[in-house]
Parts: sequence; structure tokens; C-alpha cells
Amino acid sequence: MFSAIMIIVGTIIGSGVFVKPATVLSYAGTSNLAILAWVIGGLITLASGLTIAELGSQITRTGGLYAYIKDIYGPFWGFLTGYALTVLYGPAIIVSLILFLGILISNFFNLGSFFIVPIGSAIFLFLLIVNIIGTKYANQVQNLTTFAKLIPILAIVVFGLIFGDSQIFGEDATKIIENKDGTINFGRAVLACLFAYDGWILLTTMSGEMKKPQRDLPVAMFAGLMITTACYLLINIAVFHIFPASTILEHGNNVSAEAAKVLFGDIGGKIVNIGLIVSIIGTLNGKVMTFPRIPFAMANDRLLPASNQVKYISDRFETPVGAHITMTILTIIILVLCMLFPNIFDADFLSEITIFIIYFFYIAAFVGVFIMRKKNKGQKRAYSVPFYPILPILAILGGLFIIVNTLVNDLLGAVLALIGLAIGAPIYYFLLKSNQRKRS
Repeated sequence: MFSAIMIIVGTIIGSGVFVKPATVLSYAGTSNLAILAWVIGGLITLASGLTIAELGSQITRTGGLYAYIKDIYGPFWGFLTGYALTVLYGPAIIVSLILFLGILISNFFNLGSFFIVPIGSAIFLFLLIVNIIGTKYANQVQNLTTFAKLIPILAIVVFGLIFGDSQIFGEDATKIIENKDGTINFGRAVLACLFAYDGWILLTTMSGEMKKPQRDLPVAMFAGLMITTACYLLINIAVFHIFPASTILEHGNNVSAEAAKVLFGDIGGKIVNIGLIVSIIGTLNGKVMTFPRIPFAMANDRLLPASNQVKYISDRFETPVGAHITMTILTIIILVLCMLFPNIFDADFLSEITIFIIYFFYIAAFVGVFIMRKKNKGQKRAYSVPFYPILPILAILGGLFIIVNTLVNDLLGAVLALIGLAIGAPIYYFLLKSNQRKRS
């Protein structure tokens, strides 16, 4: 249970808690609306997590979203879900973390840009080895890094609320933003918050390895998301109490580090930067731990090439080594493409547009709760989403909000993401015919 909660908190809280306050304010325009955006983002994410947990308490095998979509809608849609998570979304997210981590450490030690990829890659390989040696060791890394990242957050919140003297509510920065050719758009503010909350679904990929998933998954989902939402809200309130809105916009992504400098001197900024580095390491470890469970589940269903190799489990370590190697190969491919063609393959851009794709499957899973209730009418459930059908409907509306906003604000990116997803269809039918030939 404890490790499950740490996976939720650790995979969600990355850089966003430190760098997003200024971004959200630049879209919201006022401190009131910025804080409201974080609240709405947290409520939508909580509704989504508690809704998915009802499926997770019924479909308890490894694979998470892939397993839910496959069981509810059939193998074709299950394959597309797993393909999107394994080939498109997962490697892009991991590469963006590798690069961001390399940049942070290189800057911290005043190293050149040459060291960015080697440093980020070295930490990724270390975490990969830890995860292959044993899930319990990966959980220990997750627990340690999650605790470590909460220390600077807690310090800024406590001391910021005590010693800050700026007005928290009622700060208006709309004129400053408009003078800088910015656009006030509350929808984009909520969207930025939802991206910061992303990652909560990854706990479900490990439900097959939980001792009591019917009980532990919903509780861990609720506790983890409440802790995460509290962290985001409190650090934003503390930052507004330390700086006026104009100063927050001026500091931009460095606002948390600058807040720590005000509270604790120059060493405070360094502590926040160290906390940010540890935070990204923890987030990366969470992704390395959870993403391979998806190709592992697909290989068990013979929905991947070389399924026997992909689903290989080490006799010595009892970990899905084949799936880890598969995700590593895909990650290396994306990393090399980003290095060779940085203007075409940008990891952050890839991760953002693939989040757009994943939300189609999120919505399908939310709708799946209604389908499963109708299918299993009268049967007792280990867990039921509270306030049904309000929370599932809120989760669906939140997913539609992200899809519509992406189509409006980044139509080209959305189209590219849909093309990338469509490539999965012929791959599925090729695998289907290949499996039929093998059986015959």
C-alpha cells in the first residue's frame, strides 16, 4: 500500500510542482484564477483516478489501461492502447525526462552541453538495472526519492506561509501579460495543470503485482492523488505569499528556486535545484518501473512481435526483463532521433501530443465503467466509484476538455499524433495473420 501511494506521488510530481506556477499564472491572469485552475485540475484528476480504480478492482491483471480497454472493447482497441503507450507515449516521456535531468545536472555543476545526454542516459541505465534486479529495490528508490522531493516542497510551503508578506488572493497580472503579448486563457491554464497531474494511471499497470489490488488500488489512488493535489495547491499559495504576481511572471520557471533564495538565502536556491533533480530521478524511476508492464501484458496476449522474448521473466530476479529491454530499445531509438533531428523529433513535443492520444483511451475507460456496470448488473463489486455517475461524467468531461483544447491550440500536432496512432492498425492485422499462420 505504502509503495503504491509513493508510485502515484512519485510519478506525478516531477518538475511541474517547481516550474508550473508561473506558467499557469501567465494563462490565468490572476492569482484567484490560477489557484482555481489547480483546484479544477486536481478534481478532474481525482475523479479520473477514482473512476479508473473501479475497473482496476475488477480487472486485476498486469497492464493497466491496456488490460481494461482490451477486456471491455476487444483485442484491436486493446492493442492500439498498448501500442500508443508503449511505442509513442512511454519512450517520449522517458526521453524528455532523461534530457531534462541531464540539463539540470549539467547546469548545477556548470558542465557543458556535451554532458547532457551522457549524464541523463547514465542515470536512466542505473535505474533500469535497479528495476531489473528487483521490484522491491525499485520501490525503495521510489520511496526515497519521493520523500526527498517532498522536503523542499514542505520547506517552501511552511516558511513561505509564515514569512511571506505578499497578497495571496486578488493579485491581477492581466495587464502585464497582455503588454508582453500574452493571451489570457483560463482553459489553457487548466490544461497546463492537467499535464502537471498526468502520470496517475501508471499505478494500474502494476495491479497484477499487488497483494490485494481490489482493496489497495482504490485506496492508494485516492491517498496519492490527495497528497499530490495538496502539494500543488500549497506550493502555489506559498509562492503567491512570497512574491507578487508581477515578480512570479518575471522569474518564470525559476520561481520556486527564487522563492527558496528569499527564504533561505543562496543555499535555498541550491536546495530547490537539488530537490528538482531528485524529483526528476524519482519520476523517471516510476516510468521505468511501470511502463514495461504494458508490453509485458501485450506479449502475454501474443499482441507483439517476438512475444516470447518480450514476456521473458528472469528466474533469478523475478522481473520482466524482456519488457524492460523492449522499452529501453524504443527509448534509445527516440533519444537518437531527438539528437540527430532536434527540429523534427522534440521529446517534449512528442510527449505532449501523445498525451492527447492517450486521453481518447482514458475516456473509453471512463465510459467502460458504465458498460461494466450494465454487463455485471447485480454482481457485488469490491469497490465502487463514489458519487456515481457524477465522478465518471466529470472524468469524461475532463478528457474531452483536453482533446478539444489540443485540437484548437495545436491542430497540426493532434493530426500527427492521430497518424502515429493509425500506423498501429496495419501492425495489429499483420500480427493477427502471423499468429493465425503459426496456429495452422
